[in-house]
Amino acid sequence: MNLTLNIWRQASASDKGAMHRYKLEGISEDMSFLEMLDVLNEQLNEAGEEPIAFDSDCREGICGMCGLMINGQAHGPEVTTTCQLHMRSFKDGDDITVEPWRADPFPVVKDLVVDRSAFDRMIQNGGFISANTGSAPDAHAAPVEKALADLAFDVATCIGCGACVAACPNGSASLFLGAKITHLGSLPQGQPERDTRVVSMVGQHDAEGFGGCTNIGECASACPKEIPLDVISRLNKDLRTAMAQGY
Repeated sequence: MNLTLNIWRQASASDKGAMHRYKLEGISEDMSFLEMLDVLNEQLNEAGEEPIAFDSDCREGICGMCGLMINGQAHGPEVTTTCQLHMRSFKDGDDITVEPWRADPFPVVKDLVVDRSAFDRMIQNGGFISANTGSAPDAHAAPVEKALADLAFDVATCIGCGACVAACPNGSASLFLGAKITHLGSLPQGQPERDTRVVSMVGQHDAEGFGGCTNIGECASACPKEIPLDVISRLNKDLRTAMAQGY
């Protein structure tokens, strides 16, 4: 298929960016979206031009590195990661607009690459448990109800890609934060720090400049791991409980 790509180019965080237009021919519908960008970069290299910078790592939908806005949608028209989006989702002759995540806490580093270290700082402020060092505990030493184990497992699939933030009109990271709080708060290992965790992580969320949640639901719609919106309700409930106890 033949395509026209409108891609955001920005040399550095301090430079102004602009959309650049590129033509591609002979793209296979079996290529992934990132493989299509690889083909474009090969053409740019051959022409002596600067290749387009974009993030990727595993290319298996696991690591969450490959976040792009494609035609105004986080990760594109399918509910999947950008690396698992295939060109069969587009038609011959399509115009495709490709941009980086648009959120103040995710500043552009170069072209389509953004700095998502704000997520790391939130995790550093509570996305962990304290455990004694030593040998591994016996299997089933800490019994967990199956419903809670299933819930924790489901929300732990969050890969921190940032699509929820990019899709949210408010630039909120509440879905990401709710997934982490629900994951650890559902397990016995996460109970000792449950109250301090939610207060600290929400405080860091706000300090990073993420917006507030108004329950629009775009975050859950864009999430490639289909994290449910009700994790935000669980987040708010835990926060109210912790604040009522003076944390």
